[in-house]
Amino acid sequence: MTKSEPAAKSTRTITRADLSEAVYQKVGLSRAESAELVEIFLREISDTITRGETVKLSSFGSFVVRSKGERIGRNPKTGVEVPITPRRVMVFKPSNILKARINGQKLPDED
Repeated sequence: MTKSEPAAKSTRTITRADLSEAVYQKVGLSRAESAELVEIFLREISDTITRGETVKLSSFGSFVVRSKGERIGRNPKTGVEVPITPRRVMVFKPSNILKARINGQKLPDED
């Protein structure tokens, strides 16, 4: 995909309820237990990222917090220069395995 090509539009968004239902169907916990498990998992990831730590999920990817310094930006409409304050941003870096799956490539361990 080049910069001029639009990203593929997703037809479905997975929600917390969908994740809870998947846990219910595949693990066999009650719906309430499944919902609580999903909430605990997401809360732990959020808390870890908030502390500035990296969350690495093997075969999936990493959530990394980066610090961006102050810089000068430009209002595209008026052309006026505006200072952009320093901030922390969260970046997701997919694993090579996830990248291969997204691109429909066969993984070495799949037969």
